[in-house]
Amino acid sequence: MSIELDVAKKLFEKNLTIATTESCTGGLLSSKLTDISGSSEFVHLNLITYSNEAKHKMLGVRLETLENFGAVSEECSYEMAKGLYELTHADICVSTTGIAGPTGGTKEKPVGLMFSTIYTKNKVLTYKVLLPSETPRIKMKEEFVKAVLQKVYSFLDLI
Repeated sequence: MSIELDVAKKLFEKNLTIATTESCTGGLLSSKLTDISGSSEFVHLNLITYSNEAKHKMLGVRLETLENFGAVSEECSYEMAKGLYELTHADICVSTTGIAGPTGGTKEKPVGLMFSTIYTKNKVLTYKVLLPSETPRIKMKEEFVKAVLQKVYSFLDLI
């Protein structure tokens, strides 16, 4: 069994909807969720907000957040998920933002860094994932998505 199937089963059992907004994972999280037969019952909306402009215009991420903390930050991840919730009112809203590499990292924000937020009406969890910077880009995205799905699966027990 796959983690996305486990998440889907819990969403079905709890009659919950999920929405995603992805940057570094580029739609892979959405793809994994919609690979499940019957996913139209629980997938509400999926966005790929790759650019800062999209994060700001579609999700309401504040320009100050982007300027002061950057797109790859806890603050941006939180505002992405919160903005998605305000847009959709899905039961669970999930954001991803990070650096999948192989270029683009810095000492403070290396390749392999991702932040994700799981946002619900009553609970919010923002967390960091750090993978080895030498991980190939496609593998990096796959590992980010796996980590997010595992976190969502565990989070579903709390709501």
